Amino acid sequence: MSLREGFLKYQAQTSPHPLGMEVSHAKGSYIYDTSGKAYLDFVAGVSASSLGHAHPAVNAAVAAQMEKYSHVMVYGEYAQDPAVEYCRMLAGLMPQNLNKTYLVNSGTEATEGALKLARRVTGRSQLISCHNAYHGNTMGSMSVMGFEERKRIFRPLVPDVDFITFNNDADLEKITGRTAGIILETIQGGAGFIEPQNDFLQKVRKRCDETGAIMILDEIQPGFGRTGKLFGFEHYGAVPDIMVMGKGMGGGMPVGAFTASDKMMDLLSHDPKLGHITTFGGHPVIAAACLATLKEISRDGFMDEVLAKEKLFRELLVHPLLTGVRGRGLMLAAMVRNPAVADQIILKCHEKGLILFWLLFEGCAVRITPPLTVSEGEIRQGCAMMLGVMDEIMAENAGNAL
Repeated sequence: MSLREGFLKYQAQTSPHPLGMEVSHAKGSYIYDTSGKAYLDFVAGVSASSLGHAHPAVNAAVAAQMEKYSHVMVYGEYAQDPAVEYCRMLAGLMPQNLNKTYLVNSGTEATEGALKLARRVTGRSQLISCHNAYHGNTMGSMSVMGFEERKRIFRPLVPDVDFITFNNDADLEKITGRTAGIILETIQGGAGFIEPQNDFLQKVRKRCDETGAIMILDEIQPGFGRTGKLFGFEHYGAVPDIMVMGKGMGGGMPVGAFTASDKMMDLLSHDPKLGHITTFGGHPVIAAACLATLKEISRDGFMDEVLAKEKLFRELLVHPLLTGVRGRGLMLAAMVRNPAVADQIILKCHEKGLILFWLLFEGCAVRITPPLTVSEGEIRQGCAMMLGVMDEIMAENAGNAL
């Protein structure tokens, strides 16, 4: 039985037709299959491998911590240096009100914790999210997913959830004195890498201040340098009450977190105590990887490099099949006119050794989220492959509208 056959037979699948590439190893911006073929990675584990594959600083931190200790106690009982130092460093890089962090194992767990905290702080029940939003796939996170097709079969979900349209100022009137919190992606990911417009996040901030609702920003994908700032909200002039993190924070390791003020976060420790608990959150090996990743991403000049790479992508990705490039930093989506063209680009590029991917809800988008460490030469190489594939598609469909 081949690796692919075992993958399909014994491992639960998420779709009828997974790509099923048989992975041998990965290094830097490349993934290698078991035949030795190299694939230039323009997806980075869906924005998670922020420093590329097998980054030496992350690997060294993991190896060193493994020699000291791994899991010793459930989260919140023992003081463990990697987690303490990581949370300390994070607090020093964020606005003053975001000074205490709860470490969990994934972005969806962080969303769950943030929603619970909003209800605990306010004593209210209503939660508000956005149409076409994605915040994870557990039951609470799914309840604030704004895509009914993906969640209808799993109802009933968490009650008292309402939805607004991202960038629609009039909808902010739905935030009232009975709203516990509103959760928004700083940049809508699954919807097509849609940025806030016309000071939308500032208007949400103002409305939350007026009503006493908690503003939660989901930085799971935009966070940790992906947009050319440490966190995406830094571009838009609005600071949340609770921030949700995941994906790129661990340099490819599984992790999530939510951060708020110490006053708010301390409410989870009493009335009732154990208001939020996790066994493996703050795992010392994972925390060591997070710390190594944060040190690298926050070094002088790193964000400038990300923005320079964005500029290069935009200069190179010009083609009749493309209607534009959405997003910010290295959170980019090449847009085409119909989903069939996006499918062809992604699949043909994969055959030629370039990894691209889809977005959850926007079928006309081609995901481009390479490691933040991708080189100029690799960007030029990958874009040349994309342009060549698009030329092929146009030639194959000569005379047909695409």
